[in-house]
Amino acid sequence: MSFKILRKEELAPAIHRMDISAPRVAQKAQPGQFIILRIDEKGERIPLTIADFDRAAGTITMIFMVVGKTTGRLAALAAGDELRDFIGPLGNPAHLEPGETVLFVGGGVGIAPIYPQAKACQAGGGQVISIIGARSANLLFWEDRMAAVSDKLYVATDDGTKGHHGFVTDILKEILAGGALVKRVVAIGPPMMMRSVAGATRPYNLQTIVSLNSIMVDGTGMCGACRVLVGNETKFACVDGPEFDAHLVDFTLLMSRLAMYQPEEKRALEECRCAREVGAC
Repeated sequence: MSFKILRKEELAPAIHRMDISAPRVAQKAQPGQFIILRIDEKGERIPLTIADFDRAAGTITMIFMVVGKTTGRLAALAAGDELRDFIGPLGNPAHLEPGETVLFVGGGVGIAPIYPQAKACQAGGGQVISIIGARSANLLFWEDRMAAVSDKLYVATDDGTKGHHGFVTDILKEILAGGALVKRVVAIGPPMMMRSVAGATRPYNLQTIVSLNSIMVDGTGMCGACRVLVGNETKFACVDGPEFDAHLVDFTLLMSRLAMYQPEEKRALEECRCAREVGAC
């Protein structure tokens, strides 16, 4: 069975959207879950968080950034092409209580996975406060979508080209200092950002949830590659997560493990570039 790409577009430099025909996955998908795909029989298995789903159309929307060989190959595909494997939904759905006030923080590509959660929160009668950020305005995407599912939307860019000149945590601290009655905070983005969010909410003893993008292979808890340390206990992001209590996550270990295979990833990317020059990649 193959999975056809129905839509492909570049949302920002190196950031791509794909809509995949996967009716069985779309029927069961929930906010907070992810899929694992392979481009072909010899392809690498990579996990991607579900950015949106349409049960009636039978589609799953993914957003990814080109960072290595496989995401580069994925970005080179077009509407009409097909993926060899598309497995999901995997992981536990996000826990959202009807009617609660939730503050969502999305950094970079992390904007994509907070969208379905914010949409579900609003649909459940909750109040949604959202903060999205990127290094620069040209890397922001889905601002219109986030505005549509948020009662209040804040934007931050590192270089000040749009919204607040600074980090998403600057806005978060201002909101919390102002006494906003927030039930919980959900933060998804680079590990450094999520760790900073956890540090900002800890003094308020405010429940803070993060989605961990640890290295993953099979996605079913068998290989142990995605292990993370949460509250001094080993957890598997694929079956115990991907969402965890931010105040208990060992972010130092997480970032160390994420960097483990950088030399191999760099070598694979360089080999692919060389092969592409001779038409073999």
